[in-house]
Amino acid sequence: MLFTSAAFVLLFLPITLTGFYVFGRRSPDAAAAWLCAASFLFYGYWMPAFTLLLIASIGLNFFLGLRITTVRLHRPHAAWQWLMLGLVVNLLLLGYFKYFNFFVNNLEAATGTQWHLAEVLLPIGISFYTFTQIAYLVDAYQGKVGETRLVHYGLFVTYFPHLIAGPIIHHAQMMPQFARPDVYRWDAVRVTSGLVIFALGLVKKVVFADGISPYADAVFDSADHGLAPTTQEAWIAMVAYTLQLYFDFSGYSDMAVGLSWMFNIRLPFNFDSPYRSLSISEFWRRWHMSLSAFLRDYLYVPLGGNRRGSLRRYVNLATTMLLGGLWHGANWTFVFWGGLHGLYLMVNHAFRAALGPSLHRRLDRCVSFSVASWALTLLAVMVAWVFFRAQTFGGALLIVEGLWCGKRTGQSNALLWNAGLHLDSALVWCGALGLLALLPTNSNAIGLRAMQSLARRRGLIACTAGAALTCILMLVLVNATRDSVSAFIYFNF
Repeated sequence: MLFTSAAFVLLFLPITLTGFYVFGRRSPDAAAAWLCAASFLFYGYWMPAFTLLLIASIGLNFFLGLRITTVRLHRPHAAWQWLMLGLVVNLLLLGYFKYFNFFVNNLEAATGTQWHLAEVLLPIGISFYTFTQIAYLVDAYQGKVGETRLVHYGLFVTYFPHLIAGPIIHHAQMMPQFARPDVYRWDAVRVTSGLVIFALGLVKKVVFADGISPYADAVFDSADHGLAPTTQEAWIAMVAYTLQLYFDFSGYSDMAVGLSWMFNIRLPFNFDSPYRSLSISEFWRRWHMSLSAFLRDYLYVPLGGNRRGSLRRYVNLATTMLLGGLWHGANWTFVFWGGLHGLYLMVNHAFRAALGPSLHRRLDRCVSFSVASWALTLLAVMVAWVFFRAQTFGGALLIVEGLWCGKRTGQSNALLWNAGLHLDSALVWCGALGLLALLPTNSNAIGLRAMQSLARRRGLIACTAGAALTCILMLVLVNATRDSVSAFIYFNF
């Protein structure tokens, strides 16, 4: 079920909210069970055939978590074995559904054979709920968490605002909140603030991301079919996709945060104006922050992090980013994208080490150095996004080549023109959304300020809620009148 659909906004959300607070007055456990059941319905509405897989995954990991917490203190080796079993089973399931087709296609290409095997369908959200449960098992082994109630564990995994596309959450972040009695009491300030940030996320998706996507699609899809873009088209496509992806995924994350505020739950923010970053390290502290933290805590640090010398640090960075790229999709373009970011991070750390801390601090205070750092970082990120978006290496290389030496013969900007698009409107879209993406105040800050203002001036609650609801309903109506349904980009991962 899409957050942007009328079925979600007009039926699922109000019914789920009402039931949550009605049951919450009588029994927090009943309210948690209601929200868990609603989350299963939310998932099953989209892909009912894979609901059983989700249930099986939850049941297995709940059992494994119980075994780990039961034997951890007096039989640590047995707890380690249960953890390894959980990691292997989870990764095998993820590998089968996400990478089986990729493996077979590459094997067929390498051997020149055709096996004619049926395509394996990718269950939506499997990457996110698998990573969430892997983190839970590791945290349980380390003694950080423990859950003995199946319904609460099921709610932790299936909680619908984050289930399909994140953010990746941890048990210690979520379940203590559901243990508080005040979570089950209606709070007009939080609900209204949630409506505000949900509306902001809806604007990002329906207006900004969907509005600029045709300019990226027209060029990238043509390049994947072997049509070379002009220099202008290549730059427009790269910038348009850079902005589309940001507003699409940050819009989803905003909506997830806003929905959670309506249930008195705080999800972690997932974006913090990443295109304002002055280095690639800073970019990964601001972009998809829950995934960045997961890769750092559960992959980079266990590999050794920076504790075993510079060479090992660079190897760990490269390994982490390559696997992070592969997590995003079963395509060599994603692996190459991850490898590029691994290379960027290695160069960044080597440059900082060569400068030394004293010189680097002085350069950080230099405006021209900061501007140059920002421009270089943004350009590196955008070039990497070309490989993230393209379906083929050939298409990606045509776009990258077009950035510097695009064709200028024949019909000017024919790829845009054939799609019914114009250069002037493309420049307006890219310029306007680029400025919005670079503003120092982002939706996180706007939502927090709204909550603080409404808490101080409760008389504004009614008009604020009315304005947010009006905006939401109008955007849902606009989305419903479109010819095709636009799913969120990260649903594919």
